[in-house]
Amino acid sequence: MLEPALYLIPVPLGETSIGQVLPAYNHDVIVGISHFIVENVRSARRFLKKVEPAIDIDQLTFYELNQHTDRTHIDRYLNPLVKEKLPVGIISEAGCPAVADPGADVVAIAQRKGLKVIPLVGPSSMIMSVMASGLNGQSFAFNGYLPIDDGQRTARLKQLEARALAESQTQLFIETPYRNVKMMQTLLAVLRPSTRICLASNITCPDEQIRTLTVAEWKQKLHGLADDQLQRVVPRVPSIFLIGQ
Repeated sequence: MLEPALYLIPVPLGETSIGQVLPAYNHDVIVGISHFIVENVRSARRFLKKVEPAIDIDQLTFYELNQHTDRTHIDRYLNPLVKEKLPVGIISEAGCPAVADPGADVVAIAQRKGLKVIPLVGPSSMIMSVMASGLNGQSFAFNGYLPIDDGQRTARLKQLEARALAESQTQLFIETPYRNVKMMQTLLAVLRPSTRICLASNITCPDEQIRTLTVAEWKQKLHGLADDQLQRVVPRVPSIFLIGQ
């Protein structure tokens, strides 16, 4: 019998194969759970079938947790664990649950209730981008999405650059994929020539790209590129931007 706990179940990034990024132990945990808190039921069912094709999806219970969920009811999602001592799993859309993910709300409730929380090993685009960037891995901060307004975004980027330089703290943030080129252009217009930028795209996927250059070097690399060439260097795919010394 699986230990009664809230299990945080990572999901591959993109279409990466299960075996490439998840240990066999995760499979053993997943097949022992019948109650799942998920960001999207359809994609969660598809993921579970990839993990174990023989799994009986119709025998599982799913609780959906996303931006549309009423937060006043999510503590009920833990009732199988609290009342019946059954293991419950959290499945994100990609990567690790509760990291830049609504699953954090459930984990917070579980901690307040004194329930055991068990994180499983799996891919995290944030951690992997820091690992591969060559920027400071001793101190870093994830800042989510930056403001859309141009003025506010410029001010925020200058603030993050100042922190990166003064504290030697790597700053991470993300953007909607179709706006990646615009974000890169803004970075090159706002940051100092010597500041380093890492663009980490589609991590763990076949077309993965992770490249760190100074602002001056990025400008040289992108200068004069046609739109189709530019989008090959700064692709419209899930990406992490990092800035540092």
